[in-house]
Amino acid sequence: MNQDQVKNELLRLEKKAAGFTVTFSGKKSDKVDGLYKPETCEIILHNKNFINDNSLMYTAIHEFAHHLQFTKSDTTVLSRAHTNIFWDMLHRLLLSAEEMGIYTNVFRADGRFVELTKKLREKFINVEGDLMKEFGKLLLDAWSLCRETGASFDDYVDRELQLHRRSAKTLMSIFSRDIDTGIGFENMKTVASIKDDDRMMMAQKSFLNGHSPDMVKAEFMGRKKHDDSLEKLLSERTRIERSIERLTGELLKIEMKISGISG
Repeated sequence: MNQDQVKNELLRLEKKAAGFTVTFSGKKSDKVDGLYKPETCEIILHNKNFINDNSLMYTAIHEFAHHLQFTKSDTTVLSRAHTNIFWDMLHRLLLSAEEMGIYTNVFRADGRFVELTKKLREKFINVEGDLMKEFGKLLLDAWSLCRETGASFDDYVDRELQLHRRSAKTLMSIFSRDIDTGIGFENMKTVASIKDDDRMMMAQKSFLNGHSPDMVKAEFMGRKKHDDSLEKLLSERTRIERSIERLTGELLKIEMKISGISG
């Protein structure tokens, strides 16, 4: 593939993308396969690094995600490039690229990867999920026993089990809400943190459909947009003014003590 062909394939993924260029460096790099220059909207690919066009396209899509992230961001400067928003964007682009035949998912196409994934899921991911769900059941038994005996459940968790209270509550929620162990423990924790039952079930279904953790978090746990309403700004101003007043008082006390010592 040449530079123009790569750019055309990327534009198939996002026709309304802001202007950008694709440049083959003609070099091999030991540090990175590619990079994105936001100042010039340039995707640079070290094309000597790749053993095939599929690997080249993966990196091109990765850098294209940076371009979309930068040009669609509300801020002119991104302090951190690999955010949850970026990974969500990249994974969605890759899914589209697979559906359109632009990129082939090697983890599904190579039988060795398929077999390895099967073993990892059966021996570790699913087993861990089952164990943690059973853990939550036993913690609920402990909670019931504490209520029966008038003992503090938090104290039992803190001092006897030496387990953080938040972790215990998450495990209990995983069991009581019957979260599917097939999505793995880390993803079970994510689903359990969603309070609304309907959204929780939708997030679980998203995991079962093969969506990545970043995709699910972006869709179901994304931060609310910052509210710059007049009421909120006035409230924030009042809070800051009170903080300044308090700190000024503390500073005055310290100055008086200093004067007393030096006098």
